[in-house]
Amino acid sequence: MKIRVGFGLGTRSFTNDRSTFDPFVDSLENLGFDSLWLSERLGGECPDPLVGLAYAAGRTKRMKFGFSVMVLPGRNIAVLAKELASLDRLSNGRLLPAFGLGVADVHEQSAFGVQRKQRAKMFNEALPLLKRMWEDGPVTHHGDFYDYDDVELLPKPTQQPMDIWLGGAADVELRRCGRFGDGWLPSFCTPEMAAEGWKVVNQAADEHERFMDPEHFGVLVPYSHGELPASYKTILDRRAPGVDPQEIIPVGHDGLREQLERFVEVGASKFVPILVGEPDDWFAELEGVAESVLPIQT
Repeated sequence: MKIRVGFGLGTRSFTNDRSTFDPFVDSLENLGFDSLWLSERLGGECPDPLVGLAYAAGRTKRMKFGFSVMVLPGRNIAVLAKELASLDRLSNGRLLPAFGLGVADVHEQSAFGVQRKQRAKMFNEALPLLKRMWEDGPVTHHGDFYDYDDVELLPKPTQQPMDIWLGGAADVELRRCGRFGDGWLPSFCTPEMAAEGWKVVNQAADEHERFMDPEHFGVLVPYSHGELPASYKTILDRRAPGVDPQEIIPVGHDGLREQLERFVEVGASKFVPILVGEPDDWFAELEGVAESVLPIQT
């Protein structure tokens, strides 16, 4: 099992400024982190994740990069397929595409031209269509939301296949991952919760005669250095009522390493730590994580 540890920045605003983003990206690459992950919010003080990660890819030679996550419903799938294939080619196969339905915000959904009740159906239609465009010849598709005749995407991605990662914890989300996804990246969960979810993902894959690579079981792991903000407590109350917050959001670098080791024991191997709050010094923070956590990589 190949254990890999990346780092997630979510929607932090310093990624908008080259003077702060450049040295951060360089530090991740030099310290040996496996990947960098950016999130998508139209109204967030952060760059578009596709643009931000393309920029980061141009500064690096080794590190992978992924979305945590990119909104899929509302996008032109043929155009998106071309954009992501181009980025994968120019980065020599380092893209980790991960998709979601988008936040439950009526303003952002309207900006994408999507009604809330349509999101899941669009998502389910878009995922296999995206993969067909990456892998097949001319694609013809006439569905409820997408309509293409003999569309051929060239060049193809460097990665063949280019695996799609999905998140989610509800039963319908787990089953969608097993049916359409290639990897699972949940968040705000204990190792025991993740293990149970991975079982459902694999059951759904079996039902659709698909195989989930055991190496494609990952976790996005928030960690902190102290008191949690009220917003995180609200998330935990909703996602894991009655569970000690430190069982989901470990404290300190040693606590983070211990949490990742517990996830490894239940079969997970790809990790994206995300710091809750802002450190006094981002570079000291990365060095601390690198010293305590990166030795678990294999």
